[in-house]
Amino acid sequence: MSLALLFLFLAVIFPGGLMLEITSFSNPKIKQIIKLRDKNERDATDLFLIEGYRELLRSLGHVQITQLFFCEDFFLKENEFDLIEKIKNKNVEIFKCEKRVFEKISYRDRPDGLLAVAKQVHLDISVLEKIVKQKPNPFFVICERIEKPGNLGTILRSADGAGADAVVVCDPVTDIFNPNVVRSSTGALFTQKVITLPKQIIFDFLKKQKIQIVAASPHAKEIFTDVDLTKSLAIIVGAEQYGLSALWMENSDVLVKIPMMGDADSLNVAQATTLLLYEVQRQRRNSILR
Repeated sequence: MSLALLFLFLAVIFPGGLMLEITSFSNPKIKQIIKLRDKNERDATDLFLIEGYRELLRSLGHVQITQLFFCEDFFLKENEFDLIEKIKNKNVEIFKCEKRVFEKISYRDRPDGLLAVAKQVHLDISVLEKIVKQKPNPFFVICERIEKPGNLGTILRSADGAGADAVVVCDPVTDIFNPNVVRSSTGALFTQKVITLPKQIIFDFLKKQKIQIVAASPHAKEIFTDVDLTKSLAIIVGAEQYGLSALWMENSDVLVKIPMMGDADSLNVAQATTLLLYEVQRQRRNSILR
């Protein structure tokens, strides 16, 4: 896009041709974005960061964006301007940043020129109750104490791809609004129903609703492909270092494992969860085709 066209476009975005531009690191809004990388600040303000074209596109309609910061020097195509127009129509504050300023606020090695501040969305157990009422065989994913934001984000992405009805993060070690969770989920944090609950509460809910609890453990006897996963179901996965707590290990309906043929005793938790979730999808698809 030529410079002339850019200014014409910005004149449409900003009434009267006025553009809010940030050129200094000391701007209070830039300082606020840096602070939002910290969980304490996110908790105090109930805000979080969304960076990236895909993530922002998938967030529309799911979260309330309050501010958008952009730098066209990093844009990969011209679709970014269409997205800015969509966000602008939602009465969001929009700021153009100098390249060096955007590099300061970006937490990516390769920024694509879009970063937003949004309000956190907090779902509760009523979301699960509604799903159970509406679906004959609901499919939930329960993540206990997942330590790495990248793993949690990947699990959300896999849950979205495999058609899970909701993801419950119990006794979280990682904040679901961590910027790296948002990034590694590629926006699935917004398209999935993600609820944070204590493990005892979600366990009691599953038992009350007679939902089969299938927990993943390298110490299990059953291979995951040998277990019927077509019923109402909750797949339970835990941290790699410590595994699942005694609540799940001792009270689940069945423990399953992924067979390991080499020297490693287990897969990365995100990889293992992806295999389990797509096995659920495979079995359910085959049951429909029979």
